[in-house]
Amino acid sequence: MCGIVGIVGTSAVNQRIYDALTVLQHRGQDAAGIATSSEGELYTRKGAGLVRDVFSKDDMLELKGHLGIGHVRYPTAGCDSASEAQPFYVNAPYGICLAHNGNLTNATELAEILTREDRRHLNTTSDSEVLLNVFASELQRVGTARITPADVFAALAAVYRRCRGGYAVVAMLIGHGVLGFRDPNGIRPLVLGERRTPKGSEWMLASESVALDSLSFRFVRDIAPGEAVFIDEHGRLHTQQCVAAQRHTPCIFEYVYFARPDSKIDNISVYRARMRMGDRLADKMLRERPAHDIDVVIPIPDTSRTSALQLAQRLGVKYREGFIKNRYIGRTFIMPGQEQREKSVRRKLNAIDLEFRGKNVLLVDDSIVRGTTSAQIIELAREAGAAKVYFASAAPPVRFPNVYGIDMPATSELVASGRSVEEVARLIGADWLIYQDLDDLIAACKHEDARIEEFDTSCFSGEYVTGDVTPEYLARLQLARSDEAKRARGQRKLKVVHGA
Repeated sequence: MCGIVGIVGTSAVNQRIYDALTVLQHRGQDAAGIATSSEGELYTRKGAGLVRDVFSKDDMLELKGHLGIGHVRYPTAGCDSASEAQPFYVNAPYGICLAHNGNLTNATELAEILTREDRRHLNTTSDSEVLLNVFASELQRVGTARITPADVFAALAAVYRRCRGGYAVVAMLIGHGVLGFRDPNGIRPLVLGERRTPKGSEWMLASESVALDSLSFRFVRDIAPGEAVFIDEHGRLHTQQCVAAQRHTPCIFEYVYFARPDSKIDNISVYRARMRMGDRLADKMLRERPAHDIDVVIPIPDTSRTSALQLAQRLGVKYREGFIKNRYIGRTFIMPGQEQREKSVRRKLNAIDLEFRGKNVLLVDDSIVRGTTSAQIIELAREAGAAKVYFASAAPPVRFPNVYGIDMPATSELVASGRSVEEVARLIGADWLIYQDLDDLIAACKHEDARIEEFDTSCFSGEYVTGDVTPEYLARLQLARSDEAKRARGQRKLKVVHGA
């Protein structure tokens, strides 16, 4: 999962892109990058680390121009090098920079075709570079000396025919404008905002509406599935439906975990969705154990707070903040490598023992993926003196990999894969474990004004909405995503560095 932003302004955009990326930092902490353009010149800065660490004052002064794009990355399979920080750039045609959130399910086949038939060179294994080169190749075919919005949309129609998967993209065409487009299923989010100034309208594209809010841009709308918007360098907005929208199925994990609660995605409030998750989960608990003995509900900060508070109110049980979080440790789910994730848990959370001692506590988390973090948190609760430790997940069991841009582990590393709820409870050390039902999660995320009838629930259901995910593809993913494979890649890099 990554965060993307693009701005066409009436004045310098460097600081505003930086600020937007800090707001979207929760979507990726591995690398960051900004590209801007002024009078046909390209200016870029990118590197590994948090936004605040990648850009110095001197870097910011060099990022000139009134249009630009930015990206924060968390690494998906095969994308764990600083050289693969985005935006990516190709100099032909016209000069194009591109930043991408998502995953192409046919990236391997596309890379072979690009090399063999399109005669294009790929420097990395990133599917974002593949997507950039597909677009560049198609634009080369239709473009003229001075491209028009019609040229851009014609090239994108071909991109949609060639590329499969879930993706939201911002791209900058040097000296021409900024482009944004979204996959035909609308799996990955992309929103459009506008700000009126005395010099004219400024436009902004971003992964989440909260980035618009932070820069005082008015939310205009979500980009539709299969739609592209092109804002030329003079601030004129052009839009086109480049491919017929298919099933509109936004990723439900955005509402469970990734998005900030103050965002709206496809006209659905993330905060309200999480409140309804808490209500639905509480109702299930009351059905299963109407005479429960829970003394206190404690959230695992931060994502589960909204659901946990609502759940406690519905149960009529006290809500307490039992864990204090060190905010200088990254989100464990998106940390590369199990060893790094395990080491971070105790550094990140500290229990307030007076909230645990002698009590039957219900810990609430947004989801359970590998289970190792949950097990360590339950252990922390017991060490703090809890009499019993119950565990509730606001999401259903994660049994399948996500192939649309979330680097969930290999199937063999998902704790719920092939196991019953009781078996998972024993593995993580919970006295009672309860998961949200999938139907309840879907109902919690639906909203009558959103007109969203279904979601991508593939990591819970194993149903992949693009219809092209085969057992062979999942087997390749297993090889690429397992922690063992990641360690092997790291060891190969060390050998190269040390000349071994």
